[in-house]
Amino acid sequence: MERRSFLKQAVITAATVASANRINAANTPTHPIARRTLGKTGEQLSIIGFGGIVVMDEEKGAAANIVAEAVDRGINYFDVAPSYGNAQERLGPALAPYRKNCFLACKTEGRMKDDSRKQLEESLRLLKTDHVDLYQFHALTKMTELDKVLGPGGAMETMEAAKKEGKIRYIGFSVHSVETALAALDRYNFDTVLFPVNWVLFTQANFGPQILKRAQEKQMGILALKGMAKTTWAADQKQNHPEPKCWYKPAAFPDEAAMGLRWTLGHPITAAIPPGDEKYFRLAMDVAQNFKPLEPHEEQALLAGGKGAEPIFHLGNDV
Repeated sequence: MERRSFLKQAVITAATVASANRINAANTPTHPIARRTLGKTGEQLSIIGFGGIVVMDEEKGAAANIVAEAVDRGINYFDVAPSYGNAQERLGPALAPYRKNCFLACKTEGRMKDDSRKQLEESLRLLKTDHVDLYQFHALTKMTELDKVLGPGGAMETMEAAKKEGKIRYIGFSVHSVETALAALDRYNFDTVLFPVNWVLFTQANFGPQILKRAQEKQMGILALKGMAKTTWAADQKQNHPEPKCWYKPAAFPDEAAMGLRWTLGHPITAAIPPGDEKYFRLAMDVAQNFKPLEPHEEQALLAGGKGAEPIFHLGNDV
C-alpha cells in the first residue's frame, strides 16, 4: 500500500473509532440504574422494571424508541402479560435487539394445564423469543384459583414441564390478596412474588407487610407493584379519568409520585414496576438513577398526605 493511501486509511479508521466511542459514551448513562439480586435466583435486575403497558397501543417506532432508551439508561427487567392489549406484539420486536442481555418476565391467566400452555406458546411467538426468564401466574387472587393451579391438571404442570423444556427459567406469581399470597408461599417453592408495596396500602390497610416478611424468610425474589399508586378513582371518574393506563388514581405528579416510589424502593425488594403511563415511567427512571431513601421528614410528609385515602386493596380482598 502506498504511504499516502495508508495514511488516508489510518485517518478514516481513527475517525470511525472516535465516532463509535462518542456514540457509546452518549448511550452510557452517567448514573446507570442500580441493580439488586433477585432472591435465591442470583439474577441481577434493575431496580425499576419496564411494564409492558408502557408500549400498549403505541406505534411500533415509538415502542422501539422507549425500549431503547430504557435499556440505555440501565433497565434490564421487562414485564408483560397477554391481558395488556397489544403490549406483547409491541414489546417483542422492540426488545429483540437487546433480548440476550435482558430479563423478560411474562404471565398467564390460565389456571389449567391446557389453557396456560396455549398462552405460553402464544406469548413466546409474539415476544419473538424462545424462552421467558420468569413465568408468573397472573393476579392469583382467589384461593379457589390457587387450588386449581396446584391441583391435578392445573397450570403448575405447564410451568414445570416448560421449565424442563427450557422455555421458562423461573416460576412466580402476582397477587392482590394477602391470604392467597401467604397460602401460595406455604404450598409451593416459588422463585418470585409480585405484589403491591405501597405506602397507603401498608399504613392505611395493613396490606402487604405480611407478604414481604414471609417472602424474605423464604429468600424469594420480591417484585413490587403500585409504588406510585395512591387511591381509587372517584365514582364519577372511573370510566373517564386523565390516566387511561391506570385503573387506580396514581400519586400526584411529580413530587408525591417520586416520594412514593422512593418509599417502595426503600424496602427490601428487588425491583418496582411503575404505572404504564409513559410520564410516570420516565419519572421512575429519573428517581432510580439518583435513588436515595426517604429522609424521616420526607416520609412523615408522604404518610401524612396518604391519611384518609381509600386504599386500592384491603385485607380479605378477593377481586
